[in-house]
Formats: sequence, structure tokens, C-alpha cells
Amino acid sequence: MSTASILKNRNFVGLLLANAIFGMAFPVQLLLGGLAGLMLAPAPSMATLPSAVQTFAGLLAAAPISLLMGRYGRRAGFTLGALLTLVGGVAAVQAIYAESFWLLCIAHFLMGAGWASFQFFRFAAGEVVVAGLRPISISLMLSALLVAALVGPQIFIAAKDILAPVPFAGAYAATGVIAVLGLLPLAAVRPAVQPSATQMRGTRWGMARLALWRPAVRRAIAIAALSQGVMVFLMIPTPIAMVGCGFSDEVASDVVRWHIVAMFAPSFLTGFLIKRFGMQVIASLGLALICVASGVAALGLSAPHFYGALILLGVGWNFAFIGATTMLDAALEEREKASVQGINDTVIALVSTICAFSAGWVLSGLGWAMLATLSGAIVVSALATLVLGRLRHPV
Repeated sequence: MSTASILKNRNFVGLLLANAIFGMAFPVQLLLGGLAGLMLAPAPSMATLPSAVQTFAGLLAAAPISLLMGRYGRRAGFTLGALLTLVGGVAAVQAIYAESFWLLCIAHFLMGAGWASFQFFRFAAGEVVVAGLRPISISLMLSALLVAALVGPQIFIAAKDILAPVPFAGAYAATGVIAVLGLLPLAAVRPAVQPSATQMRGTRWGMARLALWRPAVRRAIAIAALSQGVMVFLMIPTPIAMVGCGFSDEVASDVVRWHIVAMFAPSFLTGFLIKRFGMQVIASLGLALICVASGVAALGLSAPHFYGALILLGVGWNFAFIGATTMLDAALEEREKASVQGINDTVIALVSTICAFSAGWVLSGLGWAMLATLSGAIVVSALATLVLGRLRHPV
């Protein structure tokens, strides 16, 4: 199978289109979590709680959804994610009308569980192509989310006042529509032959524990969790910080849009860079770029600082996250994947949840500059630890 033939693969194209559609909900939820949270929260420090709860849902849902996919197939898991997103969007509309902050948190919990299932598109991409093309297929699958970067914020702007005078309710309703539309291309995906019950028993936690002893597996999980966690720590409070500095919702939305463009646009090249320079080199470069982004964010509160920091953050995340995903795929045997991929995404969600919960308190208590400085310090410390670990365990 050549690189061009990936796009002729029916299963890959179906997954690619579904991922692109579902991904449109991501920036909408990102913007709504902070802005609707700020509108309904009992205190400003709790404004990011809906986004944090959404991330926490991913922590709880990642492993069960991965095992469900291992038993019933990827399509079943993605369908469940769409239904959770739809119910969450409806609940969020009701929360806005009822002015209920806690119902809003429940809605974001449901949407977070749905989003957890969509994270497995990157692993599904590697399963429908030959092994030599997996870095490229994983990278291209994430590039589909460039559609989310371009379309998602526009959906937010167009839909947020549709149900006026109630703000944001229309945007939440739009996420439910997105969930339904994303199911259509999944119908073209042929379910893979599922393993037998005997094979499934071999993939569960005993095999996972053995896999986690391998340095290559631990290193891949650590890089993915670190890059995702710091990205969440900086990204979630960005709209709140910008509104607090006097910028409009539209400008904050535009910064988020370009951040998401930077997250996924490099994916057209990242797979090829990994094949040329290696997984770990690209992942380490990504972490270094995240450090630079933190420095830019700490230097000022002007629009160029916000744009520059969030764009660098997006590119750094792309290199680090795709590099780590490819590292994990290469380090696992087929029978280990269902359980270890679930553990991987659980760890990512745990770190992201801690970062999301703490972001609001750090922003309200210490300010944006200190939040950015802490982000850089965390990445520098972790990068040094990973380099030392690499020297001690080259494999």
C-alpha cells in the first residue's frame, strides 16, 4: 500500500470524515466551557469547572471505551461517543435556560465522555493500513481536525445567539447536530473481525501490566500526557484571560481558532517528519516548542502575545502528541493494544483533569503570567527527566 493509496482505503476515508465532523464540536465545547461557565459560576475561580469536569469524564471513560472497542469494534465505540455528545448538548441547552451551573457541569461530563471515544480515531487510523504507513495514517487522521479549527469557531459565532436572548444555548444545540451528522460516514466503515474470547482474555490487565514495565511504553505515555496536560493548562483559561484583558468574545474565538489550526495543520507533514527524523526526535522538538510558547505567553498580554503563544503551543502539541502516539503504537503488540491504549488515554485524561481543575484557580489567584511560567517550568523539568530516562534506557 502506497502513501497515496491510504486515501483510497474505504475504512480510512470513512474514519477520516467522521473524525472531521465530530471534531467540529471540540472548539465549540472549548469556548463554551469557559464562557458559559463564567456566566453561571457562583465564583470566578469556578469558571473553568465545566471544562475540568469534561476532562475528568475522559479520565473515567477512556479505559472502558477502549475495552468496549476491543470487544465490539471501533464503530460501536464511536457511535456511543456520538450519542453521549448529543445528550450532553441537549442537557447543556437546558442548563442555560435554567441558569443551572451544576447541570452545565453534568452536560460537559457527558460531552467529555463522548469526546473520550473520539480520541481513539488516531489509533483506528493505524489499524486499517500496513505497518509501514502507520505514522502517516495517524498524522493524516489528526489533520482532519483542521476542519474543526476552521469551522468550529465559526459555528460558535453563528449559533451562540440563535436562541437569543438566551446566550450560548444555540451553540450547545449545534454540538448535538454535529454528533448526529458524524454518524453518517461511519456507516461506510466495515467493522474489523473481532478477536475471540480467549484472545480477549490475553489482552486485559495482566498483559497491560507487563507492557507498562517496558521503558518505551512508559516514555510514550509520559510524553503524550505531558503535552496534552500543559496544552489544556494554557488553552482552557485563554478565553477567560482575554476577556478579562478587554478583548471581545470574537477575538478570543479567533485566537482559539488559530491555536487549533496550529494543533492540526502540521499533521500533513508530521508523519513524514517522523519517518525522516524519528519518533522521539519529533516528540522532543514538540516539548521544546511548548516551552517557547509558555515563555511568549508570560511576556505580555497583548493580542500578538496571545496569538503567538497559542500558535506555538498548537504546533508543539502536534509534534509531541503524534510522536508519542506513534511511539506507543510501535511499542505494543496487537493483543496489548485495547488495554494499554485505554490506560494511555486514562493517564492523559488524569493529567489533563488536574491541569484543567487547577487552571482556573491559578489564573484567578496568580494571574496569566504566572500560569504561563508554571507551564514552562513543568515542561522543562519533565523534558530533562525524559532525556535522563532515555540515556538510562535507550530502548
